[in-house]
Amino acid sequence: MSNPTPAAGIHKKRFLSQFINSNENDQKKFKADRSLCSPSRVLHIRQIPSDATKAEIISLVIPFGKVTNFLRIDRKCQALLEMDSEEAAVALVNYCNYFVPHLHSQPVYIQFSKHTELKIASSPYRARTQTSLQAVNATQPGNQAVPGAYAVEGGHCPYQGSVLRIIVENLHYPVTIEVLYQIFSKFGSVLRIVIFTRNNQFQALLQYADPMNAYYAKMNLDGQNIYGMYCTLHIDFSKLDTLKVRYNNERRRDFTRLGLPLGDGQPPLELPMAPACGTQNFIIPSYTGAPGFAPAMAFTPVSIVPAPLGSLAPTSAVPAPGALPAVPANSVLLVSNLNPEAITPHGLFILFGMYGDVHRVKIMFKKKSNALVQMADATQAQLAIGHLNGQKLYGRVIHATLSKHHIIQLPPEGQKGNDLTKDYSNSPLHRFRRPGSKSFQNIFPPSDTLHLSNIPPSATVEDMENLFENTGSTVKAFRFIQKDCRMALIQLGSVEEAFHAVIALHNHDLGEKHHLRISFSKCTI
Repeated sequence: MSNPTPAAGIHKKRFLSQFINSNENDQKKFKADRSLCSPSRVLHIRQIPSDATKAEIISLVIPFGKVTNFLRIDRKCQALLEMDSEEAAVALVNYCNYFVPHLHSQPVYIQFSKHTELKIASSPYRARTQTSLQAVNATQPGNQAVPGAYAVEGGHCPYQGSVLRIIVENLHYPVTIEVLYQIFSKFGSVLRIVIFTRNNQFQALLQYADPMNAYYAKMNLDGQNIYGMYCTLHIDFSKLDTLKVRYNNERRRDFTRLGLPLGDGQPPLELPMAPACGTQNFIIPSYTGAPGFAPAMAFTPVSIVPAPLGSLAPTSAVPAPGALPAVPANSVLLVSNLNPEAITPHGLFILFGMYGDVHRVKIMFKKKSNALVQMADATQAQLAIGHLNGQKLYGRVIHATLSKHHIIQLPPEGQKGNDLTKDYSNSPLHRFRRPGSKSFQNIFPPSDTLHLSNIPPSATVEDMENLFENTGSTVKAFRFIQKDCRMALIQLGSVEEAFHAVIALHNHDLGEKHHLRISFSKCTI
């Protein structure tokens, strides 16, 4: 790194004055087009929070290349930063065109400076800056485009390891290993993830390949929300040096050993995603989102909501800002083409309750093949549509769409057809009413394989098979989950049979104060 000479430089005060005056008139122009200036190694950073440290500002650009000079303009909440190559600066600006970096929950804007080189006259400020930059450059491995450390005040490395401890608060929607992988893989190579519940809180441990990635992810994601105002991330460094994963399943995953079994004697899990791919300057996610949900949070802390129809179609590797679809505010569904001879309000309550808390159900008195289902909120309504629209139930393909109604009115007492409208607002069978419930981790598309839980110890394989066969189901396979006979998997003849069994047997009294709990399984037997 070449040191600027006093003869070639300019006095800091004069430089700041010239810089501020020349840029006061192009603030609006910057917001409209970041690429007005020609590519340069010098970057202009704006809207920096007043309490942001030098280390935090520099850490925004470190993953794209080394920093060779830095000048902060406190009065204007701006800074100039020089990178070691124009290619690194171009990569960063291109990336920021899609993902706006944030400091202290405030957007920070980065563009090319009109200056091609940052030269500052010798001064105590310059000396302190160079000392800090030399410290970080000395710890970088070779000439890699993605360095392995961050600049901090005093030259100390801020990261504390490659394993992060993640707590998700306000857990109203499902957060799975896949969701966490998609979010955190944007900041580096994710090796392993383990999720668990402790003290009624959803928690996770996530290991990066490089401590630099862990630090960068923590700084950018801590305090942000995954889905709108919900699922808030609280991130800290774990005391663990590494994670040990023996199985790949819904609770733990080793992305370096995809052939691990589900459990003792069980086959490997078929993963719906591949490790993140990328170039030297970009981390590009390859996973498209959890079932029924749009891709989770990108670099910008935008409000992400489940996508309409639960689409799993691949998305662009670098989506444009604001490209995600908005969810209509309506939470009432119109369900049509039902079998009027078989369907009941309770059946619809149980079935749609697999994907959200159902508050009210109304079967139309004059057209009993149609019904209204009121979910707890619009997001759950979209999730139910995505999973249940087009499914076969009691011999008919049902259709689920948003209704023009925004609430289901309860009929007056004594009115004919009262039994066709039911209020389930206070039902104890709601799966998602308790924040942090494990039900959020068990939302999967309909399948012929069901996950059973809360089975009494005295129940046998024959008892459980007979129970399902008595509902008209064909039992293809049944297996208790090893080490916990309170849970089991059962495979039926079809998805339609699984629907019928869920409606008939969810919350069924098995004796010994055990009521059967049923959900769709992600795995097969």
